[in-house]
Amino acid sequence: MLSRRDMAVMAAGALASAAPSFRAEAKGLGVEVGLRGTIGTYERLPQLRVESELDYYMSYRTWARNDIWRRAARRATQLFEEKGLNPRENDIPVREVVQMLEHDPVLAMMVHTRETTQQIMYRRLQETFHADGERLLDEMERAERMGPGTIELHPDMHIPDFARYEIHLQPGGYVGDPFAGHIFYHSLNVEVPHGNYQDDAQGRAARRVPAPADGKVRRILDQGCSSGQLVVALKRKWPDAEVWGNDIGAPMLRFAHQRSVELGLETHFMHELSEESRFPDEHFDIVTNWLLFHEVPESSGRAIIHESFRLLRPGGVWFPMDNYTAQLPKNSAYEKFFWWFDHRWNHEVWTFEYRKLALDFENEMRRAGFEVAYGPSYGGMNTNIMGIKPA
Repeated sequence: MLSRRDMAVMAAGALASAAPSFRAEAKGLGVEVGLRGTIGTYERLPQLRVESELDYYMSYRTWARNDIWRRAARRATQLFEEKGLNPRENDIPVREVVQMLEHDPVLAMMVHTRETTQQIMYRRLQETFHADGERLLDEMERAERMGPGTIELHPDMHIPDFARYEIHLQPGGYVGDPFAGHIFYHSLNVEVPHGNYQDDAQGRAARRVPAPADGKVRRILDQGCSSGQLVVALKRKWPDAEVWGNDIGAPMLRFAHQRSVELGLETHFMHELSEESRFPDEHFDIVTNWLLFHEVPESSGRAIIHESFRLLRPGGVWFPMDNYTAQLPKNSAYEKFFWWFDHRWNHEVWTFEYRKLALDFENEMRRAGFEVAYGPSYGGMNTNIMGIKPA
């Protein structure tokens, strides 16, 4: 468990601001739901002015996506055509694509509007939560002493280097800030406008997760669950099931558990690597994950596939949801540039390794022992591959 001293050290230099003194209680459970309560399932930020700032960043990013980003795509097409190249061909090497586009002012503006909004947003969120750090730490600690649900933390566990990267530019990443879960949860609305306001995206994902052919769903695992929103959505879909989430980021799990307690949901969280699970063989009926594979090295991705097979009971279903797990598209030259700057400037460290794994996803599943099938697609991105453990 993080100590007050740990929190104070990590919060050094953060800007502090006065906070209201009133508190709200969560559905009679005795756990605070933030100084300003909730709207539906959405836990509000401690201060209205911070909430308003994030609304502005979200609106700015939405405008940029619909205007500047589209202009950048048209500009890229123009630059390729001026050199007699077909921008829809995918055989132009990434290095050549980058050399042609990275210094163009329109393309630079596109990158700038995307990355700067994230940097400002993350800094504002980090400052906000560290300024209210004592109360938030107390809130998480109280939730850990009560149910419904459980959390198992392993503070002495080795954190591999790949898990320490600041993915998406999130300061401290998923393991290096005691409020990483709070920051991640509130950042999604800016990164993906209204993407988690009422767990909307995770609810859509959960609706696509298929049950085993025999219909028996007793235990479910969400691998790399981050702030636990898909865990919540899966519990609502299968209320009688024992639903678990695991993650290497203890701060993510602490927030996820606290939020589940506030919602009155019996969910469970395990601090571990998805490729090195503590669960016994054949323990789950369903194992799933959402946007996990592109954020781990290729070697970890392959290990997760094999570990998932071990964890499933005969007839169980493994349903991974990430970009193009079923079939990698033939990207245009501009899309290659987009992948590159996402890797270079947005700290998507494993983007290119994931593309290599995606090309071999089906074969790796067969090597693990899965029967490969196809279920409902998520987001129209060829994410409908699924593994069935032979009975």
